Amino acid sequence: MKTTRRSFIRRVAICFALAVAPLLAKAQQVATAPRIGVLSPFAPSDAARWHEAFRQGLRELGWIEGKNIRIEYRYAEGPADLPALAAELVRLKVDVIVTSATGTLPAKEATRTIPIVMASNADPVVMGMVGSLARPGGNVTGLSQISSELAGKRLELLKEMVPNLFRVAVMWNPGGRGSTVNWQEMQPPARSLGLELHPLETRNPSDFDRAFADASRAHVGGLAIMPSPLFAGNLRRLADLAIKSRLPAIFNLREFVEAGGLVAYGPNRTDEFRRAATYVDKILKGARPGDLPVEQPTKFELVINLKTAKALGVTVPQSLLSRADELIQ
Repeated sequence: MKTTRRSFIRRVAICFALAVAPLLAKAQQVATAPRIGVLSPFAPSDAARWHEAFRQGLRELGWIEGKNIRIEYRYAEGPADLPALAAELVRLKVDVIVTSATGTLPAKEATRTIPIVMASNADPVVMGMVGSLARPGGNVTGLSQISSELAGKRLELLKEMVPNLFRVAVMWNPGGRGSTVNWQEMQPPARSLGLELHPLETRNPSDFDRAFADASRAHVGGLAIMPSPLFAGNLRRLADLAIKSRLPAIFNLREFVEAGGLVAYGPNRTDEFRRAATYVDKILKGARPGDLPVEQPTKFELVINLKTAKALGVTVPQSLLSRADELIQ
């Protein structure tokens, strides 16, 4: 049967339409999918593990990035960037904003209507983010690190590791509200442990060398680093400086120990980001953030770097070795 030019073109057009239709349908589905804004005070490389855990949590609940949900990531190069980035997400009219650490307050100041889910935040009641853990009210809910309550525990662990410890340097950032709260909350447990605290006010990375020199002059026997994006974004440098200064140091993130730090104790932040997906799921299905209670951590990690302990001449007690969740050789 003879095929005319017109019929050939018609057949090609039909085949093309059949091939393209699913792609157009998928593109339309993505374009109309709910959009999540992720506001991070950390660099992309620092937050990669946590954000992958968040995406994994979403996948477990049926939300696939690029298929039935869209995610807008915004990473701050410094605290001053956060308000502008939060405002940008608000202008994009995202359905939910996911925050961590110092990103929550700028997000709350940028919007009173878009739901905000804290993936990992210092005490949200003390910080003024929510009315109470049980009844957050407003547009903010999520997970708390209860980090201020853990400051004393870290001092206790540091003293257990260094039995003759009596003076501890505390690195904190006066420009960060969470770090300031931790510094204040650390005073009572320090007194009960018989420890003298030596403050090291550190506002930016250029202060690190000065802070460690100050610690050496003060003849401290250990270092406690307060939770702060400033410090979380410079883990390897801080670990190296602590070893160089012969200071046993403790922080709240396991990543500090992986970077060469001595010991870390705190909530499993990866698990918190994964659990944050459940809040997003509930909100996208109609729940109001103010009605969703703030969860406290359920998993805590004690991680010790034995190679660093050896380099510092620290003998880790068996009591700590047996309680550690992970020992890095």
